[in-house]
Amino acid sequence: MKIVLESLGCKLNQAEAESLVRQLVEAGHQIVASVNEADIYILNTCTVTQTADAKSRHLLRLARRRNPNIQLVATGCYAQRASGELAEIEGVSLVVSNEGKSSLPFLLDELGCANGFCSIPEDRDSIDGSASRTRAFIKIQDGCNKFCSYCIVPLVRGGEKSQPIEQIISEVRQRVADGAKEVVLTGTEVGAYDYEGIGLKTLLERILSETDIIRLRLSSLQPQEISTELIRLWRDRRLCPHFHLSLQSGSDAVLKRMKRLYTTANYQEAVSLIRTIVPDVAITTDIITGFPGETAAEFEESYNFCKQMGFARIHVFPYSPREGTEAAASTVKVADKVKRQRNQKLLALAEECSLDFRKRFTGRTMLVLWEGQSDGIRSGHTDNYIKVYTESDEDVSNQLLQVKLGEIRGDGMWGEIIETAEFSRYPNGA
Repeated sequence: MKIVLESLGCKLNQAEAESLVRQLVEAGHQIVASVNEADIYILNTCTVTQTADAKSRHLLRLARRRNPNIQLVATGCYAQRASGELAEIEGVSLVVSNEGKSSLPFLLDELGCANGFCSIPEDRDSIDGSASRTRAFIKIQDGCNKFCSYCIVPLVRGGEKSQPIEQIISEVRQRVADGAKEVVLTGTEVGAYDYEGIGLKTLLERILSETDIIRLRLSSLQPQEISTELIRLWRDRRLCPHFHLSLQSGSDAVLKRMKRLYTTANYQEAVSLIRTIVPDVAITTDIITGFPGETAAEFEESYNFCKQMGFARIHVFPYSPREGTEAAASTVKVADKVKRQRNQKLLALAEECSLDFRKRFTGRTMLVLWEGQSDGIRSGHTDNYIKVYTESDEDVSNQLLQVKLGEIRGDGMWGEIIETAEFSRYPNGA
């Protein structure tokens, strides 16, 4: 039988999906991309918002409509939080918690799977049949001890736990051997990495000194985790100048109710430090609108702070109550209409900020890692995560090439390949 795997949500989910793909391939399973030809559909779910829950249910039902004979398997955070809701969906044969995710190949055998295949959709950095890829996601840490008042993650992921450093280095080496040019280190709280007293700074130093990875990227950090000693590592150009620093609100009063561990002043200080040390850096963030009790004045504070920060990208989310969290019990709600209005205003700012950031690089020559193509248009990313498009008769997938950036094009920029000889490594690794 054949299997399709789809993964929603964060980069940690993507890393776990990659690992699952490799397990299935090693077990002799076949990889297919189409639900129509598959016997099994596995969905690695997300539950961070009500929208994520709804999307998970929709995708499971859609797979069943497209192929009435397919067996559905749900895993991930939604499966961890509310397995019964997923089990009630017609066609769902198996619901597996986060803890049981790594055992899925064995559980599938019990469903009668002799073979199987998994593929991540193209817009989620698809994995090819040899289990090698342009950008590889490696899980270094899982779980969270913070318990922000709105967040379901500690309840579905558990407490903080870090992967052994030797295991991570071995995985990076393997991904490089598979052909990956870039590795993204992921986790629920990457900055909280701590294995037997070894922290994130030492982990990065060892990966840079003990592997041949050309690009190394972090999925996200918290502002309180930023230090001069850590950021100085970015003098090594293999570390991508892209930091995703979660903000959630630009109002100190709201941050306090959210139980975040920083103030806007702390956040601004972290951003200033990064920009002082790391040239051409992109700083991206998340913002929640309509948090319980958010007043018009607090929203304007948040909006103005975001505008002041000049983010390269802002991910905007309307507040979504999650049962079991402190904020969900609040009786001070923001009306849905007001929440939508605030969301739209911040989305407009997000587009303005993204456009301003990209315009700074018009005419610049930068290295682009080419990843995929659609209808003859190829796409890739700079090290500071600007999406670049071009036309090329040659297959440049998984090549790191010098590109001159031109006009703004959709969510990215148009580029002209000016050096066809592939870049292999920075001089002396720095």
